[in-house]
Amino acid sequence: MKKKWIFSGIGILLFILLLFSINQLMNSRTYQLFGDLISQVETDQKVVALTFDDGPTNRNSDLLPLLEKYHAKATFFLIGADIEKYPDEAKKLVEAGHQIGNHTYSHDRMVFKTPSFIKKEIERTDRLIREAGYKGEIVFRPPYGKKLVGLPYYLKKHDRKTILWNLEPDSYFSSASDKIKYIKENMKPGSIILMHPWYGDSAEEFKAIEGILQELSNEGYEFVTVEELIAS
Repeated sequence: MKKKWIFSGIGILLFILLLFSINQLMNSRTYQLFGDLISQVETDQKVVALTFDDGPTNRNSDLLPLLEKYHAKATFFLIGADIEKYPDEAKKLVEAGHQIGNHTYSHDRMVFKTPSFIKKEIERTDRLIREAGYKGEIVFRPPYGKKLVGLPYYLKKHDRKTILWNLEPDSYFSSASDKIKYIKENMKPGSIILMHPWYGDSAEEFKAIEGILQELSNEGYEFVTVEELIAS
């Protein structure tokens, strides 16, 4: 009986360790099982990639002039379903010269999904991005940054990189001043910043974006697309 309890305890412990390992792998910002994952770039140049997730929405007009004011090029990771809702807004992002990335069609977590689901989510969104007029490389970012086996395998098979981030002010702070301070204290050349301009308290988010653009511009940073950052 005692041995039975010992083996049961070991089994439970191994199961807990397995769950912990899966969770770590799924949420890692620096490692995945297949293909290239980029969360920042090693460079001596004072360049940074400002990336925006989700959308497009009909509030593009609030953000594009702000980016233009600071001569900033950004990378927008768009949701296919939102491109279908606002195709003209997606075209405006393309026409303004920004990079467009694929953020899946439904924004569902891309873990424990079938290969056919993964393929459909990505390729359907790729088609919508091309229909918006985008001609450049379509980089990919998984919703919530989650990936496990099937998604990295698909991306490697199609020679595509997983683009994540190393700075995420929205995950830790709600006020614009705190987000700006966080970026200033943690910024280094080659960083990739993640922000969400069109959801939640968007007015505060726009204040944070402008503050980040202003502060980093004053420090001599240039805002480039992910594609340009990788090439730097």
